[in-house]
Amino acid sequence: MRLLLIAVGRLKSGPERELFERYFKRLGELTRTAGISSVDLREIGESRARRPEDRRAEEARAILADLPDGATIALLDERGAALASAQWAREIGRARDNAAPAYALIIGGPDGVDPSLREKAQGVLSFGAMTWPHQLVRVMAAEQLYRSLSILVGHPYHRP
Repeated sequence: MRLLLIAVGRLKSGPERELFERYFKRLGELTRTAGISSVDLREIGESRARRPEDRRAEEARAILADLPDGATIALLDERGAALASAQWAREIGRARDNAAPAYALIIGGPDGVDPSLREKAQGVLSFGAMTWPHQLVRVMAAEQLYRSLSILVGHPYHRP
């Protein structure tokens, strides 16, 4: 199984990008041990459509086009479930153990995500009720994916 982090927009250079890259590198180093073949970042360009619903629809089409058939889709949304790290690790482990070709974590754009994408997602997750800047969500996603794999392999990074 592959891990995919798909995000609308580009992460600009700066401290957020450096922190993201640190966790993303660590994540990549744990993949084989966790039974994950690879981890990939896909950045989808923000739509330039005028209406928010058109932007969401266009971004959803681009995201869906990037997903392999049979991928397990987890969508980040402020209205999603706030899982404990160990719970999320079990979800990723379940997808891996069920031979999903990929586990895709999706971060939508500034206007949110299209309902068509939400309907296809097997899980809708939240990093809490607060609204977070896109750059920090990417950092938190990379860190939590790294934490999840560290839980799956019994690495001491996660201390419950």
